[in-house]
Amino acid sequence: MPQLASRLDNVKVSASAAMTDKARELRAQGVQIISLSSGEPDFPTPPHAIEAAHQAALAGDTKYPAQPGTAALRAAVQRKFKRENNLDYALDEILIANGGKQIIFNALLATCNPGDEVVIPAPGWITYADIALLAEATPVPVPCPENNHFKLRADDLDAAITPKTKWLILNFPNNPTGAACTRSEMQAIADVMLKHPHVWILTDDIYEHLTYDGFEFCTIAEVEPKLKDRVLTVNGASKAYAMTGWRVGYCGGPKQLIAAMNNVHGQATGGICTLSQAAAVAVLDGSQDLLKERADVYRERRDLVVRFLNAIPGITCHTPEGAFYVFPNIAGCIGKTTERGRRIESDTDFVSALLEEQHVATVQGSAYGMSPYVRISYATDAETLKEGCRRISSFCAGLR
Repeated sequence: MPQLASRLDNVKVSASAAMTDKARELRAQGVQIISLSSGEPDFPTPPHAIEAAHQAALAGDTKYPAQPGTAALRAAVQRKFKRENNLDYALDEILIANGGKQIIFNALLATCNPGDEVVIPAPGWITYADIALLAEATPVPVPCPENNHFKLRADDLDAAITPKTKWLILNFPNNPTGAACTRSEMQAIADVMLKHPHVWILTDDIYEHLTYDGFEFCTIAEVEPKLKDRVLTVNGASKAYAMTGWRVGYCGGPKQLIAAMNNVHGQATGGICTLSQAAAVAVLDGSQDLLKERADVYRERRDLVVRFLNAIPGITCHTPEGAFYVFPNIAGCIGKTTERGRRIESDTDFVSALLEEQHVATVQGSAYGMSPYVRISYATDAETLKEGCRRISSFCAGLR
């Protein structure tokens, strides 16, 4: 049989996607699954986005789009960056792609050579490291321990950078921890990066609008304008506007980098769906009131889940500043045995047994680079969260 490409040897199927698929399979078999594994908002897409897509279709906007994005959407992104982030990007410094994931893929494929290193705070989104591997670069994790609230320490970052470093990837608010950086904390990171002018910086701001308790989001090119000419600011419509299926990611960055990314983009897919672009224009230029309304709901859900989890023996749960995940520490459950006789030696054992015995889907922290933790998404309704927490409590109560 012909051989597959060796570049896939170290690239794993996403643990969160695998767990979500497993939960879906069990549900199809009639099992009453509580899925807390998916990073997908349960809110509907805003009606004015759907109407904009409908009107675009009726108007015949169904042909091949401009490869870097329609002029209308790039202009809307330009206004968004200026309005919300105090960042000025020319239209040829903006690229639209099939979700934030493709933006990141385009960036690393356009810049990385074999032997290059990509510095990634850990725990971090699974896909960053896998895209680096596909680009034939080496992911370099930098631990962000719980005793620093899962944030990146400047000294640790500085120590991780070498002459081979090509990128630093930032994601605050963070998946899977929900950690977010204050302006002073981001300035400390920026100060380190000013010392290393050979390194690009990618900031994945997809959870920008999901912060709580008055926490103010900031992005690195805004905090330190001297870095702007080597920062790629990435965002999208998926999380804030509940438009995961529309597949709209966008970014702003230096013209030369954007042109190279657009070249990759053109060979991989070309311009994204015209109707999705029309919908994205509508939400970026429309009323932003729904963002705070939904963030308030997420905050209530966060507080509910943190309260429940901290009442469970063997689990402690930090209260995050943003996103819609909690990342509880399950160290108190390791080394114990479930009611059905399964030994819990790791967080992977924990989530597997929890799914099998209590039918709750979560994701092991080891998939994100830190154990023994579990990622729980609270992007679902309160009753589902309560039932999920009750089942986790019952599971832990049965450990011996």
